Amino acid sequence: MGPHSTEPTESRPAERHAAVRRTARDHFDQWAHSYDRSRLNELVFFPALRACQEELVRWQQWRGRGPFRLLDVGCGTGTLIHTLAAWPEAELLVGLDYSPMMAQRLAEKMAGSPHAHKLHTVVADSERLPFADGSFDVVTCCNSFHHYPHQAAVIQGFQRVLRPGGVLMLVDGFRDNVIGWLVFDVAVAGYERRVHHAAWSAIRDLIAAAGFATLRQRKLNVLAPLLVNVALR
Repeated sequence: MGPHSTEPTESRPAERHAAVRRTARDHFDQWAHSYDRSRLNELVFFPALRACQEELVRWQQWRGRGPFRLLDVGCGTGTLIHTLAAWPEAELLVGLDYSPMMAQRLAEKMAGSPHAHKLHTVVADSERLPFADGSFDVVTCCNSFHHYPHQAAVIQGFQRVLRPGGVLMLVDGFRDNVIGWLVFDVAVAGYERRVHHAAWSAIRDLIAAAGFATLRQRKLNVLAPLLVNVALR
């Protein structure tokens, strides 16, 4: 476009954000069938899932246990909700992903689960969660937040679908030291492109702006550091 282009400037961010979502969806569609065999499982994915389980136990102890309904956003093939399905307190476990192929792999795994009645899969955009206000006690989001172009809107959606006293567990790459910067801002961003690993302080501010009552943050791992954020509604 020349210097006198009349193209509305507000359309350009929308186009960029749509491209980010398409890129992520296509990438994960292609990855779906080999995802569970990825070398990233031991390095990044499994530590994040274990952190969520640990925080879930801590939250259950704090509130006096009881049944819970959980939404896992960016669930991939559903490893977390499959693990939690054996917990007696798990009443409903919903895995949401933007990738139809990831959701298909999750549905295939659900069909063989003895706890299939607890498990559900939804293909949807993390920015437009298709659930009523206060539908869940727990929202988890592991290693997918950096793919979301409107991160503030995503966290506001997390807060909206949580019941009072509910908890958000958000885990993503920690890019605030040299190792994290090299892993996430250089290597991951160079490979995946169009991703953004937010600084710990930026995530803190987003969660506070969304109206969460409390927030606890901790760093996990050395070679592939992760930031664990636990916020109460």
